[in-house]
Amino acid sequence: MQVGNARYLKPGDLPETIAVFPLTGALLLPTGQLPLNIFEPRYLAMFDAAMAGNRLIGMVQPALVETDDKSGESSLAPVGCVGRITSFAETGDGRYIVSLTGVCRFRLIGEKATHEPFRTFRIAPFISDLSARDEEDAVDRGALLSAFRAYLDANKLEADWDSVERASNLTLVNSLAMMSPFGPAEKQALLEAPDLKTRAETLIAITEIVLARVFGDSDTVLQ
Repeated sequence: MQVGNARYLKPGDLPETIAVFPLTGALLLPTGQLPLNIFEPRYLAMFDAAMAGNRLIGMVQPALVETDDKSGESSLAPVGCVGRITSFAETGDGRYIVSLTGVCRFRLIGEKATHEPFRTFRIAPFISDLSARDEEDAVDRGALLSAFRAYLDANKLEADWDSVERASNLTLVNSLAMMSPFGPAEKQALLEAPDLKTRAETLIAITEIVLARVFGDSDTVLQ
């Protein structure tokens, strides 16, 4: 996988440990782009370190159910996504405006003790994500676009359909999942879907549930 100026093709291309940025409701997926406004001192330090190193950050949500942690830190969801800093700008008022491009998902293995103000974890990358384009043909693109169109119509929203039609299935599924206005639990379910086909099916199912809950019969809306 090519991300920015770097290529990630095998396990050795990814670090064994990574600094993690916990953010509720934020979803980063392979090939997706996530804009961030960084202002807390500990995370400014994190991005300083990443820019001086491999430019990689681990995006992860706080755990959906808090567990006891003797360190006093918040518990984290077990799965996150490695992102490479592909855009970086200083604002002049102490903030960073950055964009992360997703590389691959990872599972947290254990926290590594450091003297840094941010948290660092040992990770097990989902290496299959580096060749996810092999899964594109399994996606039911028609069903995905039908659900997307129904959601837009129900909410009186517009889309750039020319760009949508040109997007690959990988880009389409991951981009729609990332921009979806769903809650942390739904975002985590989309992140943890085992493959692209399952993520697309999960996205369709969540969309249908939302349409049925808000607008009544989802079958009518989807027609």
